[in-house]
Amino acid sequence: MARHGAGTPILLRLSLLLLLCPGGEWGTLGCASVAVGSPVVPLGSPITASCTIRSELCRGLERGKVRISWMLDNEPMAGSQRLGPGGTEVSNLTLSQFNRTQAKLWCWLEWNGTKQRVGMAEIRAGYPPAKPFNLSCVLNLGDYGLTCQWERGADSHLPTSVALKCHPSCGLRSRVPAVTGCTPQGDRSHCTVPRRLLQLYRQMEIWVSATNALGTAESEHLYIDPMDVAKLDPPALQSIQSIPFQTDCIALAWEVARSNAHMELQCELRYRAAEDPAWALVTDIKGQAGTAQHCGFLFGTQYHFQMRCRRSSARGYWSEWSPGRNYTTHEKAPSGKLDAWWSTRAAGAGGRLEVQLRWKAPRRREANGRVLGYRVTLSPRRRGRDPPTICNTTRTQCNFSAPAGTRRVYLSAYNAAGESAATEVILLERKGQPLARLWAMPGGERSLWVHWETPPAPVAAYILEWHLVSSEPGPCSAFWQMERDGAATTALIQDGIEPFQRYNISVYPLYKDTIGVPVHTAAYSKQKAPSYAPKLHLQSISKSDAELCWDPVPVEMQNGFITSYTIFWANSIAEVSSAAVNPSLSSFVIRELKPSTLYKVHIMASTAAGGTNGTSLTLVTMVLDEIEIQFLFLTLGLIFVLLILLLICFQKNGRVKKQFWPSVPDPANSSLGKWVPPFFQEYLQVPGMKEPGLATISTVTVLERAARGKEPATPEPAGSFPAGPQPYVQQEGPGRPGCGWAAAEPHRGPSRSGETVQYARVVGEGYKGQQHIPPRLCLRSSSCQPLLPEPSPSPEPYQNLWFHWAAPHGCPGDGGCPEEPPATFPLLQGLRIGGAEELHDCRTF
Repeated sequence: MARHGAGTPILLRLSLLLLLCPGGEWGTLGCASVAVGSPVVPLGSPITASCTIRSELCRGLERGKVRISWMLDNEPMAGSQRLGPGGTEVSNLTLSQFNRTQAKLWCWLEWNGTKQRVGMAEIRAGYPPAKPFNLSCVLNLGDYGLTCQWERGADSHLPTSVALKCHPSCGLRSRVPAVTGCTPQGDRSHCTVPRRLLQLYRQMEIWVSATNALGTAESEHLYIDPMDVAKLDPPALQSIQSIPFQTDCIALAWEVARSNAHMELQCELRYRAAEDPAWALVTDIKGQAGTAQHCGFLFGTQYHFQMRCRRSSARGYWSEWSPGRNYTTHEKAPSGKLDAWWSTRAAGAGGRLEVQLRWKAPRRREANGRVLGYRVTLSPRRRGRDPPTICNTTRTQCNFSAPAGTRRVYLSAYNAAGESAATEVILLERKGQPLARLWAMPGGERSLWVHWETPPAPVAAYILEWHLVSSEPGPCSAFWQMERDGAATTALIQDGIEPFQRYNISVYPLYKDTIGVPVHTAAYSKQKAPSYAPKLHLQSISKSDAELCWDPVPVEMQNGFITSYTIFWANSIAEVSSAAVNPSLSSFVIRELKPSTLYKVHIMASTAAGGTNGTSLTLVTMVLDEIEIQFLFLTLGLIFVLLILLLICFQKNGRVKKQFWPSVPDPANSSLGKWVPPFFQEYLQVPGMKEPGLATISTVTVLERAARGKEPATPEPAGSFPAGPQPYVQQEGPGRPGCGWAAAEPHRGPSRSGETVQYARVVGEGYKGQQHIPPRLCLRSSSCQPLLPEPSPSPEPYQNLWFHWAAPHGCPGDGGCPEEPPATFPLLQGLRIGGAEELHDCRTF
């Protein structure tokens, strides 16, 4: 069952095809037909169509339901279906607007789920043919064929047939029908009517007809005699020569073509010099053949001549121009004056005048031929005598030396026919009044308009001088021209002007007896962006500023006036800043930069026509400024010096201690301890001395020997050591007063001259567990008493040394020391006693 169901649509389609198309085409049997209102319609108009199905002619459709549909090319269209007469099925289709130039309309039949095309009609749309225009015809006398051409109108989008129609006029139109003269091939717009269809010397009516399915259009009718539109063959130039007695005239001979020999002709002659862009035309030359004369030619100039002709009735077309012929007129001596310009300077031995003289070549009308050279003299030429020549050259410039005081020279030009009259050149001084104002504007890519304001004084002429500006030093090629009109305020200069190049322009007013001081300006005929931008150089940089400099762009590469330099800088996070710089500057300082930051910098040079970017410069700002760096280095240097000093101090610890903390001599190690007799040492021995510990001495009183004749020593005060041998200290110089402790009383007794007690050992009871109170040693020399009177015998070794105790907090104001010693005292070691200095000091040990 499945196989049977799947194959049913295919069998239905095959049976439908066999039933409807036994002969291959339904339309052949009349089973289906498609009809349209018109196969060609105007573009955008409505169309109607109908499709009719005759079931009796289509076997197999009698018992089925037929459905009809439409397709316009590949687009479905909806139509209406009804039952027609005789059992037919009819479907009608109406399109309100047909906007296609060509389409196919299909009728489709659907029966038992199967669709099949049963009919088709092709529809075209367009416009009626456009009217041809500009019809013209030319009769070729070679074969006497009439060639006509025209212009087509707009495209009609429909097949159109075009034909050239001709008909005799003059009352014969009603009896003789119009004929087709010719039909253009393809899309051409011209064709040729053969001679057999033409009537020469008789007027004919000619027009163009264009026809398509929507109508016919005709051009304007042309009524012509074919001979009036004949194009003649060109004549031939035979000879050209100058008329001897009329030196600016020539005589010209020509000959007409053979095909034109029987016609009256009207001819034209044209000529031009080799350097002239335009032709000069000579008209109204009549005759079949012969000669013609014409005047006004320049002397010594080569001309090119051509000639053409047409019928004398002034109808028809000119022939082509004849082959050209060249001819050079004869020369005569140059005429007119030469425009000259000069510059002078005094130089050389004898104060001679160095002159640079420049002039313009004579105009072509004044040269009268080819100039062979120029001559400069110091005096004019007179009859029978030629002045000596100081310059003879083929150039338009001459440098020469003239005697001092020369104010005039004479300039002339010569050719093969003779020499011109001399032009007097007056060498005036340049000290006149200058122009009020001068400026220049472009006149084109290769020209400049120069404008100025005239000075108050009347001017005879103006000299304009200009030269190309170059960055390389060297001689420049200057151009100049003279404006002879003293009232002129503008001039056009063209010689040597190139675009994108700078020119310096100077204007000199010429007065009757002097030359004005020049006024200068610079100009470009055309500007563009500079060829390149300058290269940036880093001059200096700090943590917030960067100074840049650059070399100016050479003037040859500027291509215009530099209006500004623009500096752009950006950091790594694309923060872009810019600043415009005056074009006269060549350096710039970028400020407010971030410390220790990388920047990309480039410069743009701009003119009025655009700008050009330069290459990028990479720079990194510093962490510190230069002053900060100097301060840092100075600080580091000071720290280093201090470290060195501290190192030296630690290595020289002993010397430093002596400078700030002087060492106290140890009496235990002095020679006094060795000098005291053993019994005294034992007497002074303190119990417990041998035990380790510190000893404290409160006061040491040293008594020196008094001078002779002074007051005797006072008795020993209470609280002193027991009597025993007492050493003494004697001054080294005789007669010098001694100094002792304020609280000490010197012992009486004889003294021995020359003996000196150098050291003393003082020992004391050490203490443990008690707070140490430093003793104070008081030394005095004022109000000293003599140690011993001079006649007394030498003292005992211990009589000159006395000890008293002083308060720990200093000596009293009267110089005395307290007599009560502390209970305990440390041992004073290393004390050296000696010398004759007067001591007033209290020290704490």
